[in-house]
Amino acid sequence: MSRRSGILEFAVLGLLRESPMHGYELRKRLNTSLGVFRAFSYGTLYPCLKTLVANGWLIEEPGNTPEEALAAPLSGRRAKIVYRLTAEGKEHFEDLLSQTGPDAYEDEHFAARFAFFGQTSRDVRMRVLEGRRSRLEERLEKMRASLARTRERLDDYTLELQRHGMESVEREVRWLNELIESERAGRDQQRPGPDGSAQQDSTSGESGGLPRPGDNPGPDPSDDTAT
Repeated sequence: MSRRSGILEFAVLGLLRESPMHGYELRKRLNTSLGVFRAFSYGTLYPCLKTLVANGWLIEEPGNTPEEALAAPLSGRRAKIVYRLTAEGKEHFEDLLSQTGPDAYEDEHFAARFAFFGQTSRDVRMRVLEGRRSRLEERLEKMRASLARTRERLDDYTLELQRHGMESVEREVRWLNELIESERAGRDQQRPGPDGSAQQDSTSGESGGLPRPGDNPGPDPSDDTAT
């Protein structure tokens, strides 16, 4: 399974964990909520859905609204298929959520993983964020070294393009620093309960604290230099 098909399967399972959907609804959510999938088509999505069904992670059901049931015979079209997550599919998705290896913070995977941070444990979120930051810091160091070696040979436009790329990476590193500090602050606010067990402070749920609106934004999925 390729990396791209793997992250598509992850995203589909995550969206269907929220609620069952038609293929069209899934594609719309992938395009609007997860910008990394903007270029995906039905020709890519439906083979993915068929694979997930064959693996037992999804089941197909006919459209269940009265309007859909009546409209299909009259129009001569098949009723829309609704895809629903199975218990095995939910377990598989939760296993994928717990993974923190390099794939979790590589360019093609990180945006999709971040989109489901609300369903991810705090410790896993921290490892993914720190892994992403480390990877970008390595990239930034290489970019700076390359620029220092080639600066004199570059024309003004090429030089400006490289600077723009570096600024994009620096911006994402700053954003990641803020997220990591917010996660740490939320973890530190855990306090012991009357019985000695750990309890969450009311200001720092399991989802962690995120930077407020107006803070540095995350990477723009449409900006290839940001990842």
